[in-house]
This record gives sequence, structure tokens and C-alpha cells, in this order.
Amino acid sequence: MARAQECVDRARLVPIWTNGPQLTHIHELRDTAMTRKIRFGATLAPSVSAKQWRERVAALEDSPFDVLLVNDHLSGLRYAPMVALAAAAQLTDRIRLGVLVLANDYRHPAVLAKEAATLDLLSGGRLELGMGAGWMRSDYDSAGIAFDSPRVRLARLREGVRIVREAWKSGQSDFTGEFYTATGLDHAPLPVQDGGPPLLLGGGGPQMLRFAAREGDIVNVTTRTAIDGRGVAPDDVGLEPLLRKLELVHDAAKEADREVEISVGIRAVAIEDRLSELHPTLGNHLDAMRPTPFIMEGSVESVAEKILLWHELHNVSYFVLANDSDVEKMIPVVQRVKEQNR
Repeated sequence: MARAQECVDRARLVPIWTNGPQLTHIHELRDTAMTRKIRFGATLAPSVSAKQWRERVAALEDSPFDVLLVNDHLSGLRYAPMVALAAAAQLTDRIRLGVLVLANDYRHPAVLAKEAATLDLLSGGRLELGMGAGWMRSDYDSAGIAFDSPRVRLARLREGVRIVREAWKSGQSDFTGEFYTATGLDHAPLPVQDGGPPLLLGGGGPQMLRFAAREGDIVNVTTRTAIDGRGVAPDDVGLEPLLRKLELVHDAAKEADREVEISVGIRAVAIEDRLSELHPTLGNHLDAMRPTPFIMEGSVESVAEKILLWHELHNVSYFVLANDSDVEKMIPVVQRVKEQNR
């Protein structure tokens, strides 16, 4: 315990539970964490040419990173995610492929189920499908899509996930809900992965996180979006909000008798004196986020230790770089972590 506390102090972390009966809870987390290996993903931004995209995909394939991811936005310089991943699949053999995350409101879930099954087949079973309720107000406004309340968007996502899961499992769609209807569709061919690709569900609000823990395979825990859909909710940054969310996910998964992989995004990196291009939404929140895994600063050894500690104490096993310009800086850290997490 003395060494653990020393690690906590050095990494500027605070354990979720420190005394009393809640210690049982942290031991449960530690036991689960020890059985799940740490993984690393990197989100690739769009390239200005096909040649540059091929080079960046090849570089990530040759790196120690485990997953190549893209985002899903309609405004600005953005790739269509499934097309970009299909291109990446043909250029790679090892690395897994994912989206962080597809906004459910941008496409009908029956169409998404078909596209995902096809991509899983053509990639040799390497797809990890990320879905979310949608959050970026500017995307909705630009496309003329109604930016409904979080409750309505989550209700649509629930139906979307059900349609996708059913299509992958049975090859058929027979669903009539409040928002979607999908009946009589034959979804052959099925995905390569049994039951379909792992489903990553991401969000920052309690209802979304409970749903993700009960229905997803991977839960991406992030900050809650501001009510107007622009930026981070100011009351949802820092260590304590994140720890409460991790406890919520653990409890919801336990109630559903499930084990889920927990993921977080690394938004800014400073290894030694090599500074990151900070995520634009961090500006006023950088100091509050420094104790969390959203920010990685220090030597290779100290950053690796911080990651290992979050894995041991908080069951976080999947770390995703939000900015692909940080990939090169993080490679020595990834190598160090994997050496100690065999």
C-alpha cells in the first residue's frame, strides 16, 4: 500500500476508495483489471491526399498501437468514417479499426449494421464499432437535423443499438419502434466476429454511461457536453467527476452481470519537453484535467506509471489518443507500458 500511495502521489492521482468497506470495491476492480491487457488507440485526422493517408495508416500499422480510429463529424475537413476505415483495412493486416464514435442520428441503424458487417468481413474481423447519441450542435445545424434533447437522442440510440445487434446476431431485421422501423431485411453476409464487432458506446452523462455499461462491450468515458452542444460542460471537468463516472460504470455493469472494457481519451500529451497541440476545448480546463488520464505529461517513465496505475486502481485498460500528432511522442510510453503489462 505504501508503494501504491507513492505512485498515486507521483502521478497526481487520487484513488477512488481509500478506506472502510469500500476497499472491497477497489479490489474487485483490480482483479478485473489484471485480466485485461492494456490497449492503445490513435484517432487519425483526415489527410490532404490519398498518398498521405496511406503513409499515416502504414505508420500506425508498424507502431505498437493496437487500434486505428476515425471520428464522425459532418462539418469541416472530415472523412466519411466507414469509407476511410475500408481504405485503411486494405492497407493493413494487424491493427484493429474503429470509430470514436458514430453519431446515431446521421444514418439509419439498419444501413449501419450492413456497412459494419461488410467492413468486418473485408477487414478479416478487425472492426470495433463505436456508437453515440450525437453531441456536436454545429453538425446538426449544418445538416438540418433536429438537435433534440439528450433524452430523445439517447432513446433513438437505444433503438439503433438494438437493430444493429439483432442484425448481426440473426441476419434479419424485425423491429418497429418509436423512431425506427426495420422489417424483412436480410443482412447477409454476417460479420466475421462471432455476434458482431465489439460495440463501443461512449458518453459523459449518467444515463448514457449506464446504458453503455449494460449494452456495450467497451465504454468510452468522457466529459459531458455543454447544454448548447458546444464544448465541455464546465462542471464536468477534473478528477472527481471522472471517478464518479467510473464507479457508475462499474456498478451498472455489475448489476447487469457483465464485464466491460473501459476506455478514456488522451487529449493532450507532453513527454519530456515535447509539447502537444492541445485539444481546443481544454483551454480553461487544462489544470483541472491534469490529474486525469485525459492529460499525459512528464517523462516516459512517469507517464507509463500513470497509465499502469489507472489500469490497476480504476480498471481503465484502453487509452485512445485524440490527436494523431502525439503518436510519435507516445510510442516509447506505449512500449514501456506493454513491457510491464504482458
